[in-house]
Amino acid sequence: MNPIAVFIKQKRREAGLTQPEFALRSGLGLRFVRELEQGKETVRLDKVNQALSMFGMEAVPGKKPR
Repeated sequence: MNPIAVFIKQKRREAGLTQPEFALRSGLGLRFVRELEQGKETVRLDKVNQALSMFGMEAVPGKKPR
């Protein structure tokens, strides 16, 4: 699974939030949160950053590690 998906799921659980609660608080759709946590590769970076901002983080473009 991708590291962002793992990070979001772990931090959401540490915060004691269900997926629906996290979606509501972050302003994202529940479907997007579910797909993000499942590691879907074709998600929008702006929405990923919206989710990450809940934990003071941001994704930035860069080279993919090999």
